[in-house]
This record gives sequence, structure tokens and C-alpha cells, in this order.
Amino acid sequence: MRIIVADCSAEYSGRLNASLPLAKRVLLIKADSSLLIFSELGSYKPLNWMTAPCTLKDITPDGADDDVDTPVPEKVLRVSADKGSDILEVTLQHIYSDETYDLGEDPGLIKDGVEDHLQRYLAEQIERIGKGAKLVRREYPTAIGPVDIMAINAEGEHVAVEIKRHGGIDGVEQLTRYCELLNRDPLLAPVHGIFAAQTITPQAQVLAKDRGFTCLILDYDDMKGTEDDSLRLF
Repeated sequence: MRIIVADCSAEYSGRLNASLPLAKRVLLIKADSSLLIFSELGSYKPLNWMTAPCTLKDITPDGADDDVDTPVPEKVLRVSADKGSDILEVTLQHIYSDETYDLGEDPGLIKDGVEDHLQRYLAEQIERIGKGAKLVRREYPTAIGPVDIMAINAEGEHVAVEIKRHGGIDGVEQLTRYCELLNRDPLLAPVHGIFAAQTITPQAQVLAKDRGFTCLILDYDDMKGTEDDSLRLF
């Protein structure tokens, strides 16, 4: 990763034309030659950029290194798209810092609280769907896809649980399809439905009630804390 702090201007040409007037900015140049221009304030998005696949040319204009008072820029970065005619040309009038760092291989973003975590915690704490409930299995297979959790309630009836982080109408429709299919099997029917999520929209709650489903709000921090408590010695 190359990080440059400089007084710069930029011109983008191709599918669209855009320009940035001269100002102090931060430039990030990645190993794939992608170039992004950031300002001090504003959104997290760059002001302008060129993404890979692209080719970067680092140009030092004639006279840029002369020790005279001259308007000749110190450097010009020209990035051209490998596919298409787009070009981003950044003129660096004065460079304050130009450093390169080896960041190594990034393991990627690890998300906490995703649907898989919610499913695992609920399976381990299955009585959250009702006292006396027992887990049949996670990812219960059906002809139209796996049900997140299949369980049996205290009355011995099957319960299909659909889990979302943020529950909307689409999730209720998905649970409807599962329950309609499962209830065709006389060995499983009646199959009840539970729509579980960290948040459920009012529209989804109304639809779930209309379909005869129960809505269950999942408190991820509480579920995670319950798991941690079970591992304590004291």
C-alpha cells in the first residue's frame, strides 16, 4: 500500500468527465494499481478513484527536481483502465509524504452476530422458543432448501424456525413456503412456524400473525452471554 499526502488536482475522463481542483489530499495506491483520492472531511467514500484492472504510470515531469521556484508539478500519476478508455490523471504539485507499506495478507472481515451465529446459539438454547422444546436438527433439509432449525415443542409437535438478522416480509414468505411443504408430510404435520430475528418490521409481524406464525425477537448479546456463562468454572 502506497500512501501519499500532497497538494494535488485530478482529471477523470472517459465514460464521464470530472475534475478536482488543487487541494491537500490523501492518495491510496493499492498493489493492483487501484488509486483512491480522499479529503480530510466528508464521507468515507473517496472523492475520485480508478479500480483494477488498470495500469498506473508514475511520471516525473521535466524540471520537477530543479531547485527553483517553478509551477512544474513534482509528479503526475496517470491511471488508465485496462478495459475501456477511462483515465484518471492526478497532478501532485507538492508532496508532503510518500510512503509504501507491506500490509501482508488480510484475513478479511469477521462478522459477529450473523445468521449462522444466531442459528447456533438458538439451537443450543432451544427452550427460547418454548419451555420443553427439543432440537431435531439445524439446517433441516427440504426439497426447496434447508429450514434453519427444526424442533419439537412440549406437545410433541414439530416447529420450523426461520432465522434472520433483520426480519422482513420476504423472511415470512420463506417460512410460509417451508411450512406448506412440511405440512404435506403426514409424519411431520402439524408443523408450526416461528419467525425469529433480532429485529422484525411491523409489516412482517402483521403478516406472520396472519399466517399463524409466532414472532421471536432474539437478543444476540444475551444469547452469546448465556453461552459464555456455561463455560465458566465459578
